[in-house]
Amino acid sequence: MLATAGPIPETDDWAFEFKWDGVRAVTGVDGSVARAVSRNDRDITGSYPELHALVDSLAGRSAVLDGEIVALENGRPSFGRLQNRMHVQEPGSELLRRIPVAYYVFDVLQLDGVPLLSVPYTDRRAVLEGLDLTNGRELHVPPTFVDVGGHDVMAAAAEHDLEGVVAKRLDSRYEPGRRSRSWLKVARVSTQEVVIGGWKEGEGRRSGTVGALLLGAYDDDGLRYIGHVGTGFTEAALHDLHRRLTPLQRDASPFIDEVPRDRARDAHWVRPELVGEVEYRQLTSEGRLRHSSWRGLRADKGPDEARLTVR
Repeated sequence: MLATAGPIPETDDWAFEFKWDGVRAVTGVDGSVARAVSRNDRDITGSYPELHALVDSLAGRSAVLDGEIVALENGRPSFGRLQNRMHVQEPGSELLRRIPVAYYVFDVLQLDGVPLLSVPYTDRRAVLEGLDLTNGRELHVPPTFVDVGGHDVMAAAAEHDLEGVVAKRLDSRYEPGRRSRSWLKVARVSTQEVVIGGWKEGEGRRSGTVGALLLGAYDDDGLRYIGHVGTGFTEAALHDLHRRLTPLQRDASPFIDEVPRDRARDAHWVRPELVGEVEYRQLTSEGRLRHSSWRGLRADKGPDEARLTVR
C-alpha cells in the first residue's frame, strides 16, 4: 500500500507516524525462514541479513510484515549511508559491521495464516504492538500518534531532522498495490523520483567521471526532461554511476521534448533504465527542477514509477 502526497489532515480520525528515509520492504516469516521483497517485488533477503532477527522475535509464529529498512548516521536515518548497502546482494562481515541497518516495522498484513488486510488500521496496529518485536538493534516498531495533532508531529520530525510524517486514517484497510488517500505522506523537503536519460562529463576534480546527470520523469506522453543535477554526489557515487551508465549508452536523447542546447551539447545519452531520487527547492512553471541535489539510486523502483509530482 502506497501513500498519496497531501497536506496534514486537520480532523481527529487520523493517526500520524514519522516518515522514515529508507527502503520499503514487505517481509514474510515462517518458522526459521524470513524472506523480504522490495516495492518492485525484488527479493532483497540476501542484502539485509539483519531481517532474520524476526525469526527469533516471532518465536515460531508466522507473519507478513511491512516496514522500512533504515541506516542511521548520528542517530538519524541516512539514505546516503543506506546506498552503501542497497546494491550489495551478499554483504560481508566488514560491511555489516560498518553500516548496520534496522527494520522499522509499521504494519502487519497476516499473522499465523490469518489475513489482516481488511482489518482497520487501529486493530492492525494493536496486533503489531502485541508482537513485541522491538529488540533495540535490528528491529523497531516506531511510535504512532493518535491524540497528537499532525502539525505537532511534524514539528517533532523537524526537531529530530526526520523526513516528515505519514497520516493514516484510523479505519483504513490495507490496500496492496494501491496509492491510497487513506494514507497521506507529508514531506519536509520536496523529493522527486527521476530517470537518468543522459550525463555530462565532469571537469577538474571530476575529470573522467560524471559532472552532471540529465533527468526525466514520465507523464502520459512519455519521458520528459525535468532538469539536471550536479551536486550531492560522493566520490564513490560518481564512479559507481559512471560504471553503471557506460554500458547504457545510446545515440539519441530518450526524452520526448527538447533538452536545452547547453545541456544537450556533448551529452552522453543513455537508455532510461536507472532510477534515482533528488531533493529540490522549487519546480518551475515549465516543470524543471531548481536547486536540486542528488540523493541516490533507487534499485527498489522501476523507471515507470518515476512520475512527475508537483508540490
